[in-house]
Amino acid sequence: MNFLRKLLFPFAILYGGITSLRNYFYEKGWLKSTRFDIPVICVGNLSVGGTGKSPMIEYLIELLKDDYRVAVLSRGYGRNTKGFRLVEEHSLAEEVGDEPLQFKQKFPGVTVAVCEARTAGIPKLMSKAEVILLDDAFQHRKVKASRYILLTPYDDLFMNDYMLPTGNLREPRSGASRADIILVTKCPPRVPYANMQQVEFDMPIQSHQKLYFSKISYDDTIYGVSETQPLSYLKNKSFTLVTGIANPQPLVEFLKDEELEFKHENFKDHHNFTSAEIEQLKENELILTTEKDYMRLYPKLDKFALYYLPIRTKILRDQGVFFDETIQAMIRKDR
Repeated sequence: MNFLRKLLFPFAILYGGITSLRNYFYEKGWLKSTRFDIPVICVGNLSVGGTGKSPMIEYLIELLKDDYRVAVLSRGYGRNTKGFRLVEEHSLAEEVGDEPLQFKQKFPGVTVAVCEARTAGIPKLMSKAEVILLDDAFQHRKVKASRYILLTPYDDLFMNDYMLPTGNLREPRSGASRADIILVTKCPPRVPYANMQQVEFDMPIQSHQKLYFSKISYDDTIYGVSETQPLSYLKNKSFTLVTGIANPQPLVEFLKDEELEFKHENFKDHHNFTSAEIEQLKENELILTTEKDYMRLYPKLDKFALYYLPIRTKILRDQGVFFDETIQAMIRKDR
């Protein structure tokens, strides 16, 4: 915690008090929270920054799509449109947001929509779906989801964090009590079992909650507009890594572990690339980016050597089967 953030601690107390009061009003029913007659699974976090929500949504889609009609509802962060909008494969990231477009292009048979007001968006999807996944809606208290999955990264656990602006929490740690599942994300590839036990011991898990651990798994293939190549294709090549995500460090470290040499152009999360930035990027012969950034870049760089490296969530050790069974059991109970 830097010195400036320490100075802002009184504002963190004030912000924490306001959000606690808001949550209290919802718990008491003094503020309206709508529940829907369909399983609604909310994936979110307590903190700002990347915790792995998009890979988790994709994990759930893959798990459920063969048994249920699945729909995904997102706010569509960074889009230049408003209101409810169905995402099509040919949509532009500027219209629907990069992550919803990524979901639709990867899973064409799944209904994907964006709407900043989830209470308005969910009814429009109920005739199209048997299960609705809410992307990044943990603080959207106007909706009472059937189930909540709370994500917290291994190296920045919510119980060790503080409220904004001193820390990165959007709401007090007590908000974790709403979760049915707490998933520790972005674990090291080989996290010792003793470390997992220590996290479980330190984390305030309640009797109704289940705790799981996961890591980010990178593909061994890179994908372009019209071709794919093995990741080893980048060996001994000069390329530029372009990222516009909350925390690119794990990707940077992975590529370095693969003994790849590259230049890194780092932008803020959900960055909308300007014409000048696009022209500058065109000076690179070969560009690797994330799947989310690819949604915003490929319409503007489609004539250049542009590839993305997919990632996915992998539940650690033997927990995967139990995690899947827990999700399936929750849906059967909520239907």
